[in-house]
Amino acid sequence: MLNNILKTSRQVLYPVARTFTRSSNQANVVTETAAEVAAPPATRSPLILPQDYTDCLPVSRNTARQAWIENTDAVAERKVGLIELHPDVFAAQPRVDIIQENVEWQRKYRYVSMAHTKTRAEVRGGGRKPWPQKGGGRARHGSLRSPMLKGGGVVHGPRSPTTHFYMLPFYKRVLGLTSTLSVKLAQDDLHIIENVDIPTGDAEFLKDLIAERNWGPSVLIVDEDHMFPANICQASDDLGYVNLMPTFGLNVYSMLKHDTLVLTVAAVKHLEQRLLFQLNRNDAASKGGKFKLDQV
Repeated sequence: MLNNILKTSRQVLYPVARTFTRSSNQANVVTETAAEVAAPPATRSPLILPQDYTDCLPVSRNTARQAWIENTDAVAERKVGLIELHPDVFAAQPRVDIIQENVEWQRKYRYVSMAHTKTRAEVRGGGRKPWPQKGGGRARHGSLRSPMLKGGGVVHGPRSPTTHFYMLPFYKRVLGLTSTLSVKLAQDDLHIIENVDIPTGDAEFLKDLIAERNWGPSVLIVDEDHMFPANICQASDDLGYVNLMPTFGLNVYSMLKHDTLVLTVAAVKHLEQRLLFQLNRNDAASKGGKFKLDQV
C-alpha cells in the first residue's frame, strides 16, 4: 500500500518539478538577453600591443601578463594602450635565494680590501737581542718585534690589496633578472611608458609627474638606447632619486635599490628578446662551466 502511494507521488511531482526548472531557466535567459540589449555600448578600448613570440617557445594567452602603457607628454596620467608581457620573463617563479646571491655578488665582485698589516720583517726596530739568552730568568727572545710581544709584527693578518672578485654562475644571473622583474610586476612597482620624451627639461615637471602617479621615493627609468633625450637628462640631473639606465646595464641590485622601475616599450621588447634567447639557447651546457675571461 505504502509503495503504491510513493510511486504515484513520484509520477505526479517529478514532471512538475522538471517543468518548473525549465521555465525558470528560460526566464533567466530572457532576462539576461533583455539586460544585454538594454546595456549601453562599451567604450572603445585603448590600443593593444601584442608581442611576437614566433622566435621562442609558444605562449598560452591565459598565462601571458598584460600591463598598461602610460603617457609622458603631460603630468596627468593617461592610459594609451596595453602591452603583453611574456610570462617567462615577467611572471617567473620568484627565487628569493637567487636574488640574494645576485645582490651579494654585485656588492663583492668589484670590492677591493685595502686592510694591511705588517709582518715582523716590516715592523721598524727589533734589531738587537732584547736581553741575554741565559741568567735573567725570563723567556728567551731574539727580537722585540716578535708577534708575541706588544708592538711586534702580525701573523696571518690582512694584506692589501685583496680582491673579493668571483663570478656568479651564468644562469643564476639570468634567473636573478627574471625573478626581480617578476617581483616588481607582482608588487605593482613596474610601470611601462611610451618613451622618455618629456616636453620640458624642468625638474619640476618630472617631480610632479612622479608624485601624480605615485611612483615612489626613488625611480629607475630604463630605455633601450643609451643616449637619452636632453630634456629628461636635464630634468633628472637635479633629482637625486631619479636615475636613467640603458637596458644593457640593467641589474638586480639597481632594480631593488629603487622603489619603482619604469620601462619604455622598446626596453620591454629588448629585455624579452635577450632574456628569452638566454633561457632557450642551444649551447646552454657550455655556459654552466667555469667562468673564463673571454666568456660572452
